[in-house]
Amino acid sequence: MSANSSIEWTDATWNPVRGCTKISPGCKNCYAFTFAERFRDVKGHPYEQGFDLRMVPEKLAEPLKWKHPKMIFVNSMSDLFQTGVPDEFIADVARVMAAASWHTYQVLTKRSERMRDLLATGLSSSAWRDHIWWGVSVEDKKYGVPRIQNLRDAPAKVRFLSIEPLLEDLGDLDLSGIHWVIVGGESGRGARPLRPEWVRKIRRQCRDQRVPFFFKQWGGVQKSKAGRLLDGRTYDEFPKHASRTLGSVSRDAHSDDLVQIAV
Repeated sequence: MSANSSIEWTDATWNPVRGCTKISPGCKNCYAFTFAERFRDVKGHPYEQGFDLRMVPEKLAEPLKWKHPKMIFVNSMSDLFQTGVPDEFIADVARVMAAASWHTYQVLTKRSERMRDLLATGLSSSAWRDHIWWGVSVEDKKYGVPRIQNLRDAPAKVRFLSIEPLLEDLGDLDLSGIHWVIVGGESGRGARPLRPEWVRKIRRQCRDQRVPFFFKQWGGVQKSKAGRLLDGRTYDEFPKHASRTLGSVSRDAHSDDLVQIAV
């Protein structure tokens, strides 16, 4: 979709699939749905069909054209593992990620069972590549937390959690086999509140289990005013596999397991 992204934990977005369906409470105020539906029936616009599911094969080769290394969020406007996306198209996406190996790819899904199963079968050649990171969204205990076990069961070199929007106290988390945790609040109209104690609890568990912790935002109706500070500082940690550069900010070793951007 874009060679540049305002998302704090990536450089660029790539959308060879467009559109999705809502399957859990985290989807209620989906930014992608809101954006896409604004352009329904606008002739010639990429989202002329709104948020209806579409494969976009002409976008598949896009990362091959970006010659400088980037972190790329795969399908920021969709979910690669939703039911309507054929296995073969998912395999095509994986083949491009393997070929354009100078980039780092961040693949995020709520369909954790399908991703787990395909990583063990048709995507097995991509599962253990350290430049392809596989993640699941976690928003609550009922729907989100079970995805963590599905991710842990998946054969993958790098696994991450996007705990956004965080909707409640998640309790005690087993982060074994997880290499990165992103936390953030919901933003925009109707944003549900994010309580600081929920965030601090996840931060503590990441520290205790030596997992890099990235705090994306407090969110809210005016997310820029709420900012990203947690107890007076920003948290921009990345997995140790993140040996490339994010934007123009270089990474320095924070510990054996964490990489911290200086702020």
